[in-house]
Amino acid sequence: MKLYMFEHCYLCFRVRMTAALARKHLEEVVVREDDTDAMVALAGRRVVPILVRDDGQPMLESMDIVGYIDHLDEPMLTGPERPEIAAWAEQIAPKVAPLTQSRYPLLGLPEFGSAAARAHYHARKRSTLGDLDELLADTKRYLGELMPDLQQIDRMVESPRAINGALSLDDVRVLPVLRSLAVVEELRFPERLRNYFETMMALVAARPLPAV
Repeated sequence: MKLYMFEHCYLCFRVRMTAALARKHLEEVVVREDDTDAMVALAGRRVVPILVRDDGQPMLESMDIVGYIDHLDEPMLTGPERPEIAAWAEQIAPKVAPLTQSRYPLLGLPEFGSAAARAHYHARKRSTLGDLDELLADTKRYLGELMPDLQQIDRMVESPRAINGALSLDDVRVLPVLRSLAVVEELRFPERLRNYFETMMALVAARPLPAV
């Protein structure tokens, strides 16, 4: 199987962590930020992640890909799910974006490996989020808005090895968001959440992104 992805993409990390938990090999191909043609050729539109299965068929939706990989053999993500965690993951997304998306092009990641790729990213984000430098300057305000949500999810952590005590789709919802937020150098996770993040990242044998 071949995964076309951005290194910074939390939806892509959903797939990558699931493959690691299921001990399935993925050939990871990082697409340049400005290489829309490659994505359209594979999937018919600009999108990542794209999983090209062994039968040549592409899959696009991250949770569909997660389910596909998890059910190739004995499923791993069989633990309980809580609707409040799915709701948390949905509601926190707009608060995460100004903090993380303003930092991604500063991390030296391969999807931003050319001046054209970085310029393309800045232009795309300017149309949806605004000026990235201004977002960076407002880090303190965005962190203040985010902390109640982190304290909320901190109270939900049942085990450092699985948010609900047994691995489930809720871990696929939460861990990638935390990986994205860890790029914010000033951010400190609450204690139980930090233990969960560090333990789970070790479990899936993944390194955090650089922090800036």
